[in-house]
Amino acid sequence: MEVVQVLHMNKGNGDTSYAKNSTVQRKIISFGKTIIEEALLELSSNYDIDSMGIADLGCSTGPNTLSVISEIMDIVRATSGHLRRPVPEFRLFFNDLYSNDFNYLFMLLPAFYKMLKEEKGIGLASSQCFISGVPGSFYGRLFPSNSLHFVYSFSSLHWLSQVPVGLESYAVKHLNKGKVYISKSSPQSVVNAYSSRFQSDFSQFIKSRSQELVPGGRMVLSFLGRKSIDPTTEDGCYQWELLAEALMSLVKEGLIEEEKVASFNAPYYAPCAEELKVEILKEGSFIIDRLEAFEVDWDGGAVADTHTEQGKMTVGERVAKTIRAVVESMLESHFRMGQDTMDVLFIKFAEIVGNHLSRTRTKYINFVISLVRKG
Repeated sequence: MEVVQVLHMNKGNGDTSYAKNSTVQRKIISFGKTIIEEALLELSSNYDIDSMGIADLGCSTGPNTLSVISEIMDIVRATSGHLRRPVPEFRLFFNDLYSNDFNYLFMLLPAFYKMLKEEKGIGLASSQCFISGVPGSFYGRLFPSNSLHFVYSFSSLHWLSQVPVGLESYAVKHLNKGKVYISKSSPQSVVNAYSSRFQSDFSQFIKSRSQELVPGGRMVLSFLGRKSIDPTTEDGCYQWELLAEALMSLVKEGLIEEEKVASFNAPYYAPCAEELKVEILKEGSFIIDRLEAFEVDWDGGAVADTHTEQGKMTVGERVAKTIRAVVESMLESHFRMGQDTMDVLFIKFAEIVGNHLSRTRTKYINFVISLVRKG
């Protein structure tokens, strides 16, 4: 699977779009706001910046993208006022893979520019805002050296640059049959392959940003992980376990081939805190200012009684739509299933999730890390 070509959130603003089904990501963003504010206050207080370079890595599309940057600009404006300095001009860069729906994001910009001008006075002679799209993988260089002051990334770094070596769909032997990610039944070679791919990717990410950020620049990263050092624990992988169960139910009904499930492995990894620290310290360019872990409900915190049939269905459908908006592009590319089969898959997945959450309230673990570029 060429991740850079096929991975993208569902486009547009339809019923299964990412724009309509990103409540969990919005909840994750809310956990990071205080840490973003602290980082920006430190940055703005210690440096007098005339033109501030800010990059959103893995921006996706929809209202979440612009709401974060709007709040960042508010913090910088307020800090500048407190310090009696002019508000800097903003150079804003939205990055994601080539297949991201940049068109939908850019269609939101006229209203965004209007809001900036009318409510914040940005866009007038005293304070300018310049927005650019930067397509490409963040596991390599994206920007000129020393051109950025603040980088943030939400709900993106758990995606790998590629499927781990040995687990590709074209591999001669399929090592993780019946599963689509690390599970309790996965052989150690599968666990090792995922861990190795993450270490390489995350190290390259950190190295690239160290060259693009100015000394003293700040970076806030937020992505899914796990509490335990054991990568097979439920908080790190169970949503994939249930998706594999739904896929295997389609195999039993003759809707997809078992070989297709055996050859599919998600380009995803949920690290533990220790793995993050090791790679950051090994690279050596950043100081860890804060590293926090938060629990997030699979459904984003919806109020529903999962002990009733209606409640199970409601929560299951909500989670299924969230997952579908994120993984459908990969499933469509690999399984070549039509829309009807895709609908059946996520109806079954919703039922499986509802039943699971009626027994135990499994949660995502989300890390937020604040880093300072040494200099």
